[in-house]
Amino acid sequence: MLLAWLFTMKANTSFLSSGKNTPQSTSKKLFLVVLALLLLTTIPLSLLQNSSPPSSKTGTKSFTSIAKIVDECDIFSGKWVPFSEGPYYTNATCTMIIDQQNCMKFGRPDTEYMHWRWRPEQCELPFFNARQFLELVRGKKMAFVGDSLGRNQMQSLLCLLARVTYPEDISDKYGADPKYFKRWYYTEYSFTLATFWSPFLVKSHDADPNGHSLNSLMNLDLDKPDEAWAEQVENYDYVIISAGQWFFRPLIYNMNGQAVGCHMCHKENIADLTMYYGYRMAFRAAFNTLLDLKGYKGVTILRTFSPSHFENGAWNEGGSCARTRPFTSQEMKLDGYALEFYLTQVEELRKAEREGRKRGLKFELLATSEAMILRPDGHPNHYGQLSPRNMSVADCVHWCLPGPIDTWNEFLFYLLKKESLNTPSNLQEKMFIEDHSHKTEK
Repeated sequence: MLLAWLFTMKANTSFLSSGKNTPQSTSKKLFLVVLALLLLTTIPLSLLQNSSPPSSKTGTKSFTSIAKIVDECDIFSGKWVPFSEGPYYTNATCTMIIDQQNCMKFGRPDTEYMHWRWRPEQCELPFFNARQFLELVRGKKMAFVGDSLGRNQMQSLLCLLARVTYPEDISDKYGADPKYFKRWYYTEYSFTLATFWSPFLVKSHDADPNGHSLNSLMNLDLDKPDEAWAEQVENYDYVIISAGQWFFRPLIYNMNGQAVGCHMCHKENIADLTMYYGYRMAFRAAFNTLLDLKGYKGVTILRTFSPSHFENGAWNEGGSCARTRPFTSQEMKLDGYALEFYLTQVEELRKAEREGRKRGLKFELLATSEAMILRPDGHPNHYGQLSPRNMSVADCVHWCLPGPIDTWNEFLFYLLKKESLNTPSNLQEKMFIEDHSHKTEK
């Protein structure tokens, strides 16, 4: 707005100067010049700063200007634009990337997938600032609940925060399988970061007489939350919940101990229900669990469905994802099953949000689906190592690190910033000082 006004004022002054120098025109020019000087001396400098980040990506905008962005910005609608500065980290600067997503380590030849940034339609997305993020979560606990894509996001966050400090792995203190249940502790900030493996969010067990496989039949108790996470999160301040890809497999749906239907089970006397039914009921059970959890006072954040990008076949039919550039919004839209999954989970979130207001609980949306449907280039494809390694199966579900999944944590940082606007001013002041005292991060 200010820049547009100054441009208009300049045009008006030029127009006046093209005529004769009458007393009236001279007075008008003097008045406009004085007014411009007054505005430039009273409007905060932060509002006039270039939106481009410094090379260190510490984000030196003042808290006031960030607050303005947070107040006005719909960050989830936009497009991917070229970004020459590249990622926040690499596999050389972050030692916490697992082989499954370490595309650089396993020889991915192209690097362009790391040189795009999400640009919202009406504003600029604030850059991730590790110091400010850690300040926002000082003394708090954050959990990622869901499948391996939730763990993928947590691993991205670990690398983003590694620019400032590395955490201590305290997983062994809790006795669970550290492959699926991880806890990290940031001593300087008294911050706990955890991931709880629960791909269906509700209780599940094998139903296939031939045993478990990647596409075997499973039972879901849609009215019973998975204790693997439900018994752990009561004292957590943030619970980031997600689920998706596992709901494609054959499933039997149970309520009150009885089968009410199934998806692709091909069993007589069991109603054929869609995968969306199971998906809806699983999220409903998860949100109701958090609403009813006696001591839970945290913020629940739904991270929306993350689409895969298999082409020329399904995952088990030779499909792959070899593209090296994002789609444009004209080439690809969020539709079909991806849109249905997205709408289903958001509908359940809105119901929980309304009930949460009555109980003093917050439910937030982290809508990654629109951005990620456009990134077929961001997956490991054949440049990640699974255990045991199977090079015949491409990974077009998970995301390379670094890569577009880092944007999820820029979104998360934005949400934390937004929440902090309601905190005491001393935290805001400390964040402002951190922003201007640390021009570079470790």
